[in-house]
Amino acid sequence: MRKKIFCLALGAMLSALSFSVEAQQPKIPRIGYLARGSGLGLHDDAFRQGLRDLGYVEGKNVVTEQRAANGKEDQLPGLAADLVRLKVEVIVALHPRAARAAMNATKTIPIVFRSSGDPVAQGFIASLARPGGNMTGVTSISTELYGKRLELLKEVLPKASRVAVLRRAGKDAPAMEELQAVARFLRLQLQSLEVRDPDDFERVFKTATGKGAQGLIPLRDPLFVTQRKRIVELAVKSKLPAIYDERDFTEAGGLMSYGTDLADVHRRAATYVDKILKGRMPVDLPVEQPMKFELVINLKAAKQIGLTIPPNVLVRADRVIR
Repeated sequence: MRKKIFCLALGAMLSALSFSVEAQQPKIPRIGYLARGSGLGLHDDAFRQGLRDLGYVEGKNVVTEQRAANGKEDQLPGLAADLVRLKVEVIVALHPRAARAAMNATKTIPIVFRSSGDPVAQGFIASLARPGGNMTGVTSISTELYGKRLELLKEVLPKASRVAVLRRAGKDAPAMEELQAVARFLRLQLQSLEVRDPDDFERVFKTATGKGAQGLIPLRDPLFVTQRKRIVELAVKSKLPAIYDERDFTEAGGLMSYGTDLADVHRRAATYVDKILKGRMPVDLPVEQPMKFELVINLKAAKQIGLTIPPNVLVRADRVIR
């Protein structure tokens, strides 16, 4: 009987010790990734590198739950709801539509977003300094830079009088207003090229050249990002000097790009995740505007269309592709 009692007592003690050890082990936080495409986008690696730079190691001190819509935006609400059910510590949505889906899915789980427009006007936050609610993050202010892009294009094409603007049908009114204001100052006429799907590209480029367009500015749109190689090829084929909003277009063969360093923006988004996991609340984390902008010029593309980049523009380039 004594032996039996001893064994029971020993078992209870070992069980209690095991439970105590398990209880003392820290909980590994889970980050929810909500992506419009197949991943977080072209700069997914930059965001993940940002986390690694802050000491986060997948499976060791952080676990990621990724949900990707693969371009099917109607799936975003369901994917966002799935992350909410998992009770992740923070949701990362580095695309405006993904951020919208996350915002509609939860008012309590912190959300880190990237906005290419005005996050206040989009309804994500109350103000840049005091976001309010459960959302904060970074902006890439793409819309506000369209005027600067038009100015750069005019410097490259001083004799130009007509520039085509590639845009999705029925969208980008703020960007067009920005461009129209600068175009009037530069004495340029803008020609709107509206597309609904990839089948429209050939038609609108023919329209642009047929009506005498001398340059091209594509507005920011997910369709254009995924179709950037085709857009670049059509611009070269049409001999239309074009300026794009990010270097991925220039690296794909485009003439030039000016915009926010999106890799840097996505790395900065990782710092928000770090602060939230350490106990900070979104309401206390001001939304950060970009600090790095880059002008990239592709001299190979210039040669293809018979264009010489003026030295005063070339010297300002952060990167030149030769």
